[in-house]
Amino acid sequence: MSRKTLIAFAFAAVAAAPFAQAGTLNITFDNIAEQTGEIRLGVYDAAGYDNGDSLTGADVTVDGATVTVSIDGLAPGEYGLKIYHDVDGNGEMRTNPFGMPTEPYAFSNNAKGRFGPPSWDAAKFEVTEDGADQTISIN
Repeated sequence: MSRKTLIAFAFAAVAAAPFAQAGTLNITFDNIAEQTGEIRLGVYDAAGYDNGDSLTGADVTVDGATVTVSIDGLAPGEYGLKIYHDVDGNGEMRTNPFGMPTEPYAFSNNAKGRFGPPSWDAAKFEVTEDGADQTISIN
């Protein structure tokens, strides 16, 4: 097979391959006790989860015991969420003198950590071309 034929064959194979479509992540927050302020969330991949380097995020106004937000354009892959409910709307998570959060917080999969955030393995979930849904209890 000539080089020209190989290049044409390779190009045809790449051109015929489907491109991965971006998915939509739908997140429903429930069990919201205080219906004020905003829920602030970050979307992370494995590389950014532990160091706090989010890929994207959202702020959602809390106007009921349940609120929903959609994040569009996520490439298929594994993601994790870190969330806190900014009840007083000051843009920062309140903590006690020991650094423990005093405002509600949560993670994807409703994962729980011990003495810190849950591990990536506990929080990660899959977004496909069809998207993904997460229901997270804020408490």
